[in-house]
Amino acid sequence: MNDVTMILIYAVIAIAVIGTVAILLVKGRKTPPGTYPTTRDANDPGRGGGTDTLEAPPAPAEPRVAVPEEELPETDVEVADDAAGIETVPVETPAPVEGRLARLRARLIKSNNALGKGLLALLSRDKIDEDVWDEIEETLLMADLGTEPTMELVDALRARVKVAGSQDPEHVKAMLREELIKLVNPEMDRSLAVERHADRPSIVMVVGVNGVGKTTTVGKLARVLVAEDKDVLLGAADTFRAAAAEQLATWGQRVGVPTVKSDVDGADPASVAFEAVKAGIDQEVDVVMIDTAGRLQNKVGLMDELGKVKRVIEKQAMVDEVLLVLDATTGQNGLNQAKVFSEVVNITGIVLTKLDGTAKGGIVVAIQRSLGVPVKLIGLGEGADDLAPFEAEAFVDALLN
Repeated sequence: MNDVTMILIYAVIAIAVIGTVAILLVKGRKTPPGTYPTTRDANDPGRGGGTDTLEAPPAPAEPRVAVPEEELPETDVEVADDAAGIETVPVETPAPVEGRLARLRARLIKSNNALGKGLLALLSRDKIDEDVWDEIEETLLMADLGTEPTMELVDALRARVKVAGSQDPEHVKAMLREELIKLVNPEMDRSLAVERHADRPSIVMVVGVNGVGKTTTVGKLARVLVAEDKDVLLGAADTFRAAAAEQLATWGQRVGVPTVKSDVDGADPASVAFEAVKAGIDQEVDVVMIDTAGRLQNKVGLMDELGKVKRVIEKQAMVDEVLLVLDATTGQNGLNQAKVFSEVVNITGIVLTKLDGTAKGGIVVAIQRSLGVPVKLIGLGEGADDLAPFEAEAFVDALLN
């Protein structure tokens, strides 16, 4: 009996020893807490025997679908002001219109007179033969004047120089000035439709492709209108570009103008535009300006949406002005853009930005001739007050001086 008991005791001890060794071996091989030998899956065990809550990978962005007009949601929008979480910007006093025009004329004279000087040099030669006229024609075409206007100007000048029989530089310059003014067409109505109606504000839409400076133009035009003592409200319907609404609101703050914008990323632009117009009517402002998203003229879906924005606005009030912003340095490409936009939203006026030393002034004539729409505003720089009404005679004088 004692022998059997001893055997059992030894057996229990041996099992205990073997179990202890096995446990120690397993502990020595355990993966340190918080690390995994391979990339973790969502169902891998976590520490403590439970399951870690893993952050789900970001869901792929769903394609943005425009909301049908009859199903427009009530979009959460806010009127941005100093208390709306935007960095406070001191309210500025815009420069008077007269001062801006004087500075712009001076800048245009310095930067854009190569065309005029080239033409005057050619027309002032001792002998004006066919080679000279060919050079004149080439100079005008290089300035983006367009084929038809170029031929008209050359033919008119040839006839007048021949009849006058004079090549006096001042006389030739006077003839050239008269013919260029005819092409720029001072008879076109370049006034902005920004007068308040009896029962509603004037509604202005600003459109164009990416990168031409739409949002900046809206901000600068707001400054012009404020300088004319108008109450203005801005609508940030550019919901495609990151920070576009904040950029517009900052422009508004600089001149004490409120901005209606959505607090939802990728909000439907038509809904934002609708709410902006509604706010403008309720607050009895003079002008509501709607900044729209930049879009390439060859993107059919986006162009259709631009047309929808205009239709939705007009459920409350007619759009009085549709300004197309064009980069003057793009030349004929800008002309192609203008044609497509005019088919979608009935352009009423052109804003030419960057009409500085790299631009070719002839594009003014080409665009007006092609669309039958006047250039109403020009921008000659990045400054806040570098936007002014376009004046045909002042423009031509700047080219020739």
